Amino acid sequence: MESVRARGEAADRDLRQLPKAHLHLHFTGSMRPSTLLELADKYGVHLPEALSGGEPPKLRATDERGWFRFQRLYDMARSCLREADDIRRLVREAAEEDVRDGARWLEIQVDPTSYAPRLGGLIPALEIILDAVETTSRDTGLGMRVLVAANRMKHPLEARTLARLAVRYADHGVVGFGLSNDERRGFARDFDRAFAIARDGGLLAAPHGGELSGPASVRDCLDDLGAARVGHGVRAAEDPRLLARLADRGVTCEVCPSSNVALGVYEKPEDVPLRTLYDAGVPMALGADDPLLFGSRLVAQYALARERHGFTDAELAELARQSVRASAAPEEVRRRLLDDIDGWLAG
Repeated sequence: MESVRARGEAADRDLRQLPKAHLHLHFTGSMRPSTLLELADKYGVHLPEALSGGEPPKLRATDERGWFRFQRLYDMARSCLREADDIRRLVREAAEEDVRDGARWLEIQVDPTSYAPRLGGLIPALEIILDAVETTSRDTGLGMRVLVAANRMKHPLEARTLARLAVRYADHGVVGFGLSNDERRGFARDFDRAFAIARDGGLLAAPHGGELSGPASVRDCLDDLGAARVGHGVRAAEDPRLLARLADRGVTCEVCPSSNVALGVYEKPEDVPLRTLYDAGVPMALGADDPLLFGSRLVAQYALARERHGFTDAELAELARQSVRASAAPEEVRRRLLDDIDGWLAG
C-alpha cells in the first residue's frame, strides 16, 4: 500500500509529484511514530506495545470495546504533547510529510480543548496552534489552515463555545468546523446550533459521518448540520439515492481508505467503495486520517486507488482536482494547483 508506483503502464507518473490537497488529517494522529517515542521518553510516559512496537496497532472499532481501545491509544499519544515546542514540532513534521507526498494544501483538524489544560487555556492553545501553522506554512511553502472540531462525546454547549472561538479566528487561519469521535453516540441535530454559529461566521461545515454508522448518519450531516464536506462518508455507497444527492449538491466525502480497513469498516482495501462513489459522481478528497495509528500517509491512499481499484492516472488526477475544489484555499491557489495537476497528467 505504501508503494507510490503501480505496475505496468500506470507507473509512468509518480504519485508523489501529483499536486493534491489534504483535507482529513487529525492533529495528534499526524505525529511521526519516532516523535511519539521521543516525547514519551522526555515526559516519562510509558507507552503500550501497540504504540511503541514499531508497527501500526491492530485495531477494530466496529464495536464499542474496539473504539474505546482506539480512543485510549489516541489519548495516550495526545498526552505526550505538553509544551508549545511540541505543538510546533508536530505541525512542522506533519507539513514535511505532506510536502513529501505531493500535498500543496493542508487543512489539519484539531480540538483545542484537548490541549488547553497544558497550554494555558483554550484561547492560548488555539493561538499556539495557529501560530505554528502560519510559521510552518511560510517555511515549507505548504498552504496550511485549521479546521476546529468539536467532540460529539461531550455536551453540545461545549461545541457552541468552540464554534464561537473558531469564528473569532476565521481571519487568522481557521477555515472550518467539524464534529469528530464515535458517530454512533448521540444525534447530529444536538450540534445544529454550533454548526449554525460556524456557518454564519463564514466557516465550512465538515462533520464526520458515514463511517462507523450507515447512510443515515450522512443524511443527518446534510440535513441537521448543513455539511459542505463529510468526514469519511463512505457508507453513503449503500444508498443510491443518497449518492445522487451528494453528487447533485457537490458535497465532498473525505475518504480515508487505509483507516476504513484498519478500523474494520471494510475487511480489505478492495472493499472500500471508491469506485462506487467515483462512478456516482460524488466528489472525494482522499485523506490519511491518523497516520500514527494507521501506518500510512497521504500518497498511500492514491496508491491504493491505483493498485487496488484500477484508477487510471487521468482518474487519479481528477481525484486530486476534487480535493483542491473542496478545499478552503484561496481562488488563485486553487487555479494554480489545478493547472499543475493538468501539467502532471500531460507530462
